[in-house]
Amino acid sequence: MTHIERPLDVVILAAGQGTRMKSALPKVLHPVAGRPMVAWAVKAARELGARNIVVVTGHGAGQVEAALQGSDVRFARQEQQSGTGNAFLVGADALKGQGDADVLVLYGDTPLLRPETLRALIADHRAQNSAFTILTGELPDATGYGRILRDAGGNVERIVEEKAATPEEKAVREFNSGVYVMDGRAPELARRITNDNAAGEYYLTDLLELYRGEGAKVRAFKLDDPDEVMGANDRTQLAQAEGIVRQRINTAHMKAGATLQAPDTTYIEDTVTLGRDVTIEPGVILRGQTRVADGVTVGAYSVVTDSVLEEGVVVKPHSVLEGAQVGTGSDVGPFARLRPGTVLGQGVHIGNFVETKNARLDAGVKAGHLAYLGDVTIGAETNVGAGTIVANFDGVNKHQSTVGAGVFIGSNSTLIAPRVVGDAAFIAAGSAVHEDVPEGALAVARGKQRTLEGWSRRYWGGMREQVQKKLPWLAGWLEKQ
Repeated sequence: MTHIERPLDVVILAAGQGTRMKSALPKVLHPVAGRPMVAWAVKAARELGARNIVVVTGHGAGQVEAALQGSDVRFARQEQQSGTGNAFLVGADALKGQGDADVLVLYGDTPLLRPETLRALIADHRAQNSAFTILTGELPDATGYGRILRDAGGNVERIVEEKAATPEEKAVREFNSGVYVMDGRAPELARRITNDNAAGEYYLTDLLELYRGEGAKVRAFKLDDPDEVMGANDRTQLAQAEGIVRQRINTAHMKAGATLQAPDTTYIEDTVTLGRDVTIEPGVILRGQTRVADGVTVGAYSVVTDSVLEEGVVVKPHSVLEGAQVGTGSDVGPFARLRPGTVLGQGVHIGNFVETKNARLDAGVKAGHLAYLGDVTIGAETNVGAGTIVANFDGVNKHQSTVGAGVFIGSNSTLIAPRVVGDAAFIAAGSAVHEDVPEGALAVARGKQRTLEGWSRRYWGGMREQVQKKLPWLAGWLEKQ
């Protein structure tokens, strides 16, 4: 058969309210693996090379349009939700085509439909010179779907809706997915759809009869996996869709050379990229525009969002990274938190219970334990002692500090921003630094120690009865004094 090449236009129907979600958020904006459901349809249309993509909005139109803003789509509003036939016509009017394209109808609540399946549907439609091709599937029990009725020769004769079907028709296993590819006559034929039915709605399925009335060729293309057209109409179906997509994503990463030690517990959004020889331990969550380079290990139960992990990085368990860049060979955690604006150079060590925010740490910096580093730049090979705090907030404004290279910051020190500490400086442990420290200097900013002999005996002696009841060792010590 002759393969006919035509442009492809896509209309995505996303106007429904989705009352079964019981949510203030429009149904099509509920996310699956990091994308709103409607964005999966847009992604598929792009991958098919669509010339025009129109999303038909209705309920929550402003929210849906805002969520897709900046993408290569146009919007058409269905002011009154009066059926799929009317929704399609609203979208087709926005295509502004010349009838030269095939038109594909998709839905904003079916995130599981693969681009490969749609590509095969369109190829079959064109190879068979079909005018109207229905994507169908088979289920042991197709309750809830319209049924595909065929004539004795196996040709598609009509679609019967569930509520209008006879018992014999309800026993039919082949169902209508609602996804169609049609030739350029579809918009004009859609104007002839009426609402002469029990629901008083305009059904897109009526196009089949209109095409047949024109003597045009109508076909069905059967899905191998009927789960692909499963809609997410409530939270249970949403969770099922999430599980299927997550499994697909994880499988693709493993086939591409990443190790997922417990894929059933690993959540990776569709927008994340992984290199080869990456190891993902159990319970890890990777979100947003996260990029993980070759040879990275992400420890158990860590959460990484919108971050870049360069080659050889090790993120130890229970760490949280958001909007951070981690340089080659660095290690983070366990129990570390890197907040937005954190940039770690090569070979940086961030240890347990260290928090950074809007902080740049150059190559070889070490902050091993219990530190807060906010709004600060720290030069190469500086050592940040345990308990160090950059006090960057004065109650109204945040202030920036700069620490040079090769600085030694003693434990339990506080830098009161804005501060400048020069290269190779020393800060004595326990200092509260409120003046700049020159290059190579030692800063000691703590009160002089006083030692009062016999003070403990006098203090505890005044509470002797309480000490005897609660602190037996100390009571014994007092008796010896």
